[in-house]
Amino acid sequence: MNATVPIPEIGRTARRGARSNPIRVAARCGFLARGVIYLLVGVLALRIAFGDSGEQADRGGALAELATAPLGNPSIWALGLGLAGMALWRLSEALFGAAGPDGHRPGKRLLSLGRCVFYATVSLSVVEFAAGREGDGSGASDQQSRDATATVLEFPGGPWLVAVAGAGVVVAGVWIAARAALRSFRKNLRRNEMSRRTRQVVDALGVSGGVARGGVFAAAGAFAVKAAVHHDPGSAKGMDDTLRSFADTPAGPWLLVLVAAGLALFGVFSFAMARWRKV
Repeated sequence: MNATVPIPEIGRTARRGARSNPIRVAARCGFLARGVIYLLVGVLALRIAFGDSGEQADRGGALAELATAPLGNPSIWALGLGLAGMALWRLSEALFGAAGPDGHRPGKRLLSLGRCVFYATVSLSVVEFAAGREGDGSGASDQQSRDATATVLEFPGGPWLVAVAGAGVVVAGVWIAARAALRSFRKNLRRNEMSRRTRQVVDALGVSGGVARGGVFAAAGAFAVKAAVHHDPGSAKGMDDTLRSFADTPAGPWLLVLVAAGLALFGVFSFAMARWRKV
């Protein structure tokens, strides 16, 4: 009896494992965790817009806010594990391809790998916060951005590196906003399972949330480019300072209100993704 398993069959088995129920559950938990963080950041930014300058409107501020709630620390542990689930799902996409007809393209797999690294890093910082090591990765995003920029600026060709990285973030932000405005997220949703009204609500959440999120990314990238041009790490901004900068525009705090509301809506959109995303 020949016990040799054909290579194609091994590949099919691996892909089925990557799309198994545990991976699906991990992905959906990841979307829920992402939604909670964006919802909290949006609420904190709204407070800033209306005159409360207390907590930082970034991931660290969101975790600090959650820590004060009943069952706060267990909830933070759950967020960290949920984000680890998101990283695991993205890793499975990088290894075996994503859902959809173009999910096996090298570019898609590389993008999934990058997302895996990102969510794994964020998950680690959240777990460190839950374990009581707030300084190990969940501190103020503004100081982290300035410190990282100052370090890179000292490298040979450092200003160019910072400028290229900042320009890349600007492009990513514009890409995120444009895809949201064009409703590209629709192809990843099981829209046939939604009612007509639900589809309309999810579309509104995806567009408004995605445009706001992309706008914040683009603005943060622009500040990095400014830091490179002026060789001034103080010009670099994390999420909190980037959000606060919207209130300094001619539109005043009302632009910050719109962006903050958009981030909160992106959090709600992430909840919808947890329910209807194709995995």
